[in-house]
Amino acid sequence: MAVREIPDATRGGAIISADRPALMVFVADEASEGAIRGGIGDVLGAQMRRGTVRTAVKALEKESTPRVLIVDISGVDDPFAALDALASVCTPDVRVLVVGERTEIGFYRDITRNVGVHEYLHKPLTRDNVARLFAPHIQGGGEAGQDRGGQVTVVCGVRGGVGATTIAVNLALELEEATRSHVALLDLHLRGGAAAMMLGARVTSGLRIAIEEPERVDALFLDRVGVPIGDRVRLIAAEEPMEAQIKPTEEGVRRVVDMLRQRFNHVVVDLPMPPGPSEVAVLQKARHVVLVLGPDVASIRDTVALKKLVALTGGSGRVITVLNGVGRRGYLPVKLVEEGIGAAPDVTIGDLSRQLPRAANLGRPARQDCAPLRRALGQLTQEIAAVRSGGAGASFFARLLGKGGG
Repeated sequence: MAVREIPDATRGGAIISADRPALMVFVADEASEGAIRGGIGDVLGAQMRRGTVRTAVKALEKESTPRVLIVDISGVDDPFAALDALASVCTPDVRVLVVGERTEIGFYRDITRNVGVHEYLHKPLTRDNVARLFAPHIQGGGEAGQDRGGQVTVVCGVRGGVGATTIAVNLALELEEATRSHVALLDLHLRGGAAAMMLGARVTSGLRIAIEEPERVDALFLDRVGVPIGDRVRLIAAEEPMEAQIKPTEEGVRRVVDMLRQRFNHVVVDLPMPPGPSEVAVLQKARHVVLVLGPDVASIRDTVALKKLVALTGGSGRVITVLNGVGRRGYLPVKLVEEGIGAAPDVTIGDLSRQLPRAANLGRPARQDCAPLRRALGQLTQEIAAVRSGGAGASFFARLLGKGGG
């Protein structure tokens, strides 16, 4: 940290210890603490404490400086003065990562370039942003890499009929509204896919040609195949006959996803399960993998299996579990589902068995008339794009951190 040069590491109260902690975290709220825990994983010797940068200053006057320090500047009137005070009680080799409420790009540049902070994240924190931008510093890997393509979010049902396509379609629309960015919705269910039906859209066979014969995909592919859904959303889908013998190629699917990432900030993929080689190629590019399950024993079994499969693909996508249909008569309570999958679902949606079919039959997005679904989508949007759904749209700074995929 370079707020102030400290030639003597013991000066100003800084304490050096051979068994110094690997990581100390001082954050003011439970949600941020949860995002940091989820984003950094298990770090031996990590210490989590509630408080701000001022709490850290008082603690480190008496304790050893950690190798990496995360501090919260939320609510601090003069964060630069507070960070200067922190420098006086830390050894010079500490890596300081900061979280706060401010979202202006000028503030980000000032705090990371002129103050010596290694990285800054604004709230609300997400596990994904923590993993991408904080974890490399904690793991000793230097600066996080930058990926300029749009980010890929895969949505898949752990089994048929759990509502994955409904989630994918409405999530794409929610992302567009919340982030004011361009979103592609790619439905890879080439036979029997429902995304186009839910949106009242007509599609062509162009997607099938693209994934079977990638050499025929050119720069005009999106203009010919993509169906506009509003100002910033495009649907890429097909409705092939049931008797069609479709032979997707891994290269074709990769190329389609890569082209979409060049044109769109977010690519939402409705992915068939179980995955073949082409579906695995998409999972490897995903930043988020949304597993949709129902409150039943078969869904629990398949969720556990799919979590393992996602890990085995070698991709870096973070799994988000969505429990759909909570409270449906004859199904399992949430507590039993939690025990079965080994954790609480990240998002729960109540029984909407009346509202959702009606919206699908009308070709009208369910989020427009279904407040419970809209609230659940807001939670997903916050995790995926680091913006609060229903607000005034993402700042430039939020979009900057939310971009990138793979």
